[in-house]
Amino acid sequence: MKIVVIGGTGRIGAQVVRKLTEAGHEAAPAARSTGVDLLTGAGLDEALAGAGTVVNVANSPTFDDASLDFFRTTMGNLLSAGARAGVGHQVVLSIVGVDRVPQLAYYRAKTLQETLLGQGITPYSIVRATQFFEFVDSIMSWVVDGDTVHLPATRLQPMAGADVVDAVTETALGTPLQGIQNVAGPEVFPLDELGRITLAARGDDRTVVTDDTAGMFAAVTGDELIAGPDAHLAPTHYLDWLRATP
Repeated sequence: MKIVVIGGTGRIGAQVVRKLTEAGHEAAPAARSTGVDLLTGAGLDEALAGAGTVVNVANSPTFDDASLDFFRTTMGNLLSAGARAGVGHQVVLSIVGVDRVPQLAYYRAKTLQETLLGQGITPYSIVRATQFFEFVDSIMSWVVDGDTVHLPATRLQPMAGADVVDAVTETALGTPLQGIQNVAGPEVFPLDELGRITLAARGDDRTVVTDDTAGMFAAVTGDELIAGPDAHLAPTHYLDWLRATP
């Protein structure tokens, strides 16, 4: 079966392509570097020709209000091209709790993407994942002040990018869910504590200060980003991942 991976040259997409190929499928990455422009629709018809499934892991270049237009336009183009090509399954990677944090523009944009997907004519699946282990360094970099890292105590349930890849790949090879599959890491951490664990494991002597006004996740005040009891829990623990990551 031919499976097209939109955003298939990125962090998650390239790994999904590799996994699908190893499983014996014809996995084709689609990105600007391969001649596909989601915003204009250029190259989409050619890329989707003969595809049975489309996996969309493409991301907006910004996290602000412009991301709303990005997901509105790209989802519309992808659904239209998929319908013309006779695609039988559209899979989108999203975020656990995305519809519970409307105060964040990027989360509103991803919620819009999910809504548009559900309104389309093609059977679909949504894989909602929690924050990636790989993003912890970036999250801390937003809130550094000299030797101090300011982080809120927002509760997260992060997971390894490799486990996200496995979940997306499994969903792409299954029958359409016509709904949402939540996937999450096996542990819940307050973000400030996650920062302390990360710095300690790396021998970094910077200090984490709990600051519930700092950074993007300060807008999340409850357990909105924690997966519910129906979630599939990934196997990789954060400390094990840290030890194995250079």
